[in-house]
Amino acid sequence: METAKEVLNLLFALSDEKIIKQKQYFGVKADKVLGISSPQIKQTVKKINTNHNLALELWETKYHEARMISTLIADPNLITLKEIDWWIHDFDSWDIVDAACYNLLRYSPHAEEIIEKYITYEEEYIRRTPFALIAGLAVGIKDKPDQDFLKYFPLIEKYAFDERNFVWKAVNWALRQIGKRSLYLHPKALAISEKLSLSDNPTHRKIGKDAFRELSDPKTIARIKK
Repeated sequence: METAKEVLNLLFALSDEKIIKQKQYFGVKADKVLGISSPQIKQTVKKINTNHNLALELWETKYHEARMISTLIADPNLITLKEIDWWIHDFDSWDIVDAACYNLLRYSPHAEEIIEKYITYEEEYIRRTPFALIAGLAVGIKDKPDQDFLKYFPLIEKYAFDERNFVWKAVNWALRQIGKRSLYLHPKALAISEKLSLSDNPTHRKIGKDAFRELSDPKTIARIKK
């Protein structure tokens, strides 16, 4: 498949109302959802491979699943800051944020610029983006020095006040993933978790207690030591 029309024809054929309702149940509130399972999306991607121009065309269709495919076939080395800005301002659900960060943006040379720029934005999905990206970097970019993650701790503490569901969960996610990355980062993340858990702010406490629970779990610590 080489055109957006060919991809959309396949997606329309796979559309399932039951999956649309499942997505809505899990908080996916995008405007144009076809209802296609993740395995079906992955099978579709296998027929395309990396195709940056097609990724841009599919994104422009505004269909949720087409945009999911865009995150998987776009080239992280070709995507420009202008295109990234376009996509980020189009984010309309938590899962497209996470897909873009995990499938594409964490591999982009612009990853650090994305974190620095968009963390100041007030929109819920845009504010989620830097923290989802930090979590993605912690998990997937193994050659990134552990010391590079220290600069994210002040950001986590600064924005831990944001009580919006898709923001505080991303802040929590970033903190936990950094803490699970290495024995060097673990005690530092654990200390911040404990600090937040003792705060008077309820969102701080929610993030801190949840992160501390996971990071202090003996099974978590054992996995880090491997």
